[in-house]
Amino acid sequence: MRLGVLDVGSNTVHLLVVDAHRGAHPIPTTSEKTILRLAEQLDTKGQLTKAGSDQLVRAVAGAKASAKRSGCEDLMAFATSAVREAGNSAEVLDRVRTETGVDLKVLSGEDEAKYTFLAVRRWYGWSAGKLLCLDIGGGSLELAVGRDENPDMAFSVPLGAGRLTRTRFKKDPPRRSEVRETTDWLAEQLAPVARKLKRAGEPDRVVATSKTFRTLARLTGAAPSSAGPRARRVLTDAGLRQLIAFISRMSASDLAELEGVSTSRAHQLVAGALVAEATMRALSLTQLEICPWALREGVILRRLDHTDGTDQSDTGRTGQHGARWS
Repeated sequence: MRLGVLDVGSNTVHLLVVDAHRGAHPIPTTSEKTILRLAEQLDTKGQLTKAGSDQLVRAVAGAKASAKRSGCEDLMAFATSAVREAGNSAEVLDRVRTETGVDLKVLSGEDEAKYTFLAVRRWYGWSAGKLLCLDIGGGSLELAVGRDENPDMAFSVPLGAGRLTRTRFKKDPPRRSEVRETTDWLAEQLAPVARKLKRAGEPDRVVATSKTFRTLARLTGAAPSSAGPRARRVLTDAGLRQLIAFISRMSASDLAELEGVSTSRAHQLVAGALVAEATMRALSLTQLEICPWALREGVILRRLDHTDGTDQSDTGRTGQHGARWS
């Protein structure tokens, strides 16, 4: 069975198509990204602009066509913080549905954390014990902890790399005072969530997902993507502190020249690094392991849990294109 996931995030519209069967690891066949930076196309009233909506419609239509060419039998489409928080979210979703036929489901921050946690659990298995999972997106930071496939606790806080870049930094590179003030502010913002997570007890394994964490790990010496998804990659607190001292003095254009840094995300790398460091400090973590699976894989795995790959008659919430959401 060939499944597709269309992820409308703060920075990109990402289509992932996989060959998947119940009980088996999904095998990617198509992965395409369109850079939109939707979170940067909100007006002063917090509404997505006409230009932003136009670009979103074109990107979704293009992704749908690509999924069809790839033989996708079931397309699940969802949007995260950028669309979720837009003041005209309902109107934008209606327009996408009318003009493309794709019914975008808006995930809550807690849903994001839960789907990502499921992906991490399936990647590492039950032997990993209690997992603590962290994910930095463009608009929010997700945290989840637990021993099962559903986390015992799941949180989403508005501390995404793109959001902080827009709201905390006025210069490129940011002023040292901006970096110091943001560091102190992050500590205050994370303290309540950190206290709740610490009450859950020590995790057996601490895992981070998302492009931000992967890039930070690469810049501190982790294996490149060419080494394959099974290569063990870690990010340490010491390495992260040294990296921040280096990259916080560089412009976005200079950061984009570094190996492993994408041009589309270079401008928010410093903010992402500060969020990562503040989170590790708040939770007293010295090391994170990087997981290649994240939100999109979690959505696919949950879908597979509700079908044997052929029978489409099972109960569940069904979207316009047969997507199941539980």
